[in-house]
Amino acid sequence: MIVAGCDVGSLTAKAVIMEEGNILAWEILRAGTKPALSAREVMDKTLEKASLSMDQIAWCVGTGYGRKQIPFARSEESEIACHGRGAVWAASTVRTIVDIGGQDAKAIKVDAQGNVIRYLYNDKCASGTGRFLEIMADALGIALDDLGELAGKATNPVTLSNQCVVFAETEIISLVNEGRNVADIIAGLHRALANRAASMVGSIIADEEVAMTGGVAKNSGMFRALETALGVPVRRIDHPQLNGAIGAALFARDAAAARS
Repeated sequence: MIVAGCDVGSLTAKAVIMEEGNILAWEILRAGTKPALSAREVMDKTLEKASLSMDQIAWCVGTGYGRKQIPFARSEESEIACHGRGAVWAASTVRTIVDIGGQDAKAIKVDAQGNVIRYLYNDKCASGTGRFLEIMADALGIALDDLGELAGKATNPVTLSNQCVVFAETEIISLVNEGRNVADIIAGLHRALANRAASMVGSIIADEEVAMTGGVAKNSGMFRALETALGVPVRRIDHPQLNGAIGAALFARDAAAARS
């Protein structure tokens, strides 16, 4: 049985095609202003990679910011539920998920089947999201993908006094002008974001194994900062940015099986 999951977020669109619990193909694209078009584009590319057509997909579940506008999805699930399901599929011992996306952040506690027990969600302030790092990278004139490596070179990370993105941006520009080491500034940015995520995790009374998902999970500096903030190891899973789409595909498998 071939199923699919499509996750249209505020910054990226992701699609996954699975068969019997195995990933056949996937794609990640920058999302446009129209979720339906972004969904169609990312799914078409994924189908092309798998050498399949949409009529060969038994069921497709949509998730993410634009889930209600995915024209080919037969049902939808919240990104909270999909991230929980996807993380436990990737690592069965995970019980707490920290998902930091482009425009929001989530702390999710799940059971052994990936069902959500408790969660906390922040989409009100960019300082707790990947957008924070994106804005700061632009201010420093550094590629977003280079932040993790540079943070690893820090010797004395700065402590930011401002949590608001606007004021924090002004603060790091002042730090650069004062001659502070750029690696120390970047490490301080990661620490600020990690501390906000750790605060959410503490609110859901996290326990057992923790995993990080979302696009920011590809940043090695954030992994180190989050482990320090939480005081526990953080599990690396395969395809962290695809986690929501994988969870959606697993829900699609359930839906298709229930109707077969």
